[in-house]
Amino acid sequence: MSGLKLFHTTKWGVTEVTLRLAEVEADVQDLVEAHMETLLGVRFLASEYGIGCADGGRIDSLGLDEYNAPVVIEYKRGTSAGVINQGLYYMAWLAAHKDAFRNLVRDRLGASAASQVVWSGPRLICVAGDFTRYDAHAVREHRRSIDLVRYQ
Repeated sequence: MSGLKLFHTTKWGVTEVTLRLAEVEADVQDLVEAHMETLLGVRFLASEYGIGCADGGRIDSLGLDEYNAPVVIEYKRGTSAGVINQGLYYMAWLAAHKDAFRNLVRDRLGASAASQVVWSGPRLICVAGDFTRYDAHAVREHRRSIDLVRYQ
């Protein structure tokens, strides 16, 4: 199955949009974060959220979905074999640090939203230029809610 072509329209006609990868990963992250609710149905909470543990790390984006479930979003510029594993690492951190997430929700959206966080279905969204067939297989086999979102 082939994808649809994209076109830019003007009063003089149409031109095909040339598909390409972002110059840097941050370009994709900035665009998604600025329009997260429209693009992913997720309310934006934080960017580059540092996790204070021995192994360290920063969660690219954190949000809350339409069902009030926590959402971890990881971005990669192209194809990366580690994006799902990295996201699952952050999901495990999130499950072990529910109070930190609730505090973030409270600070950003208020006490009422923080009290309504639903922990039964946290989600991982991986946004990348492409994914391998092994990524797709891993998502099908895994028990967590993982979405693979391709961009161009």
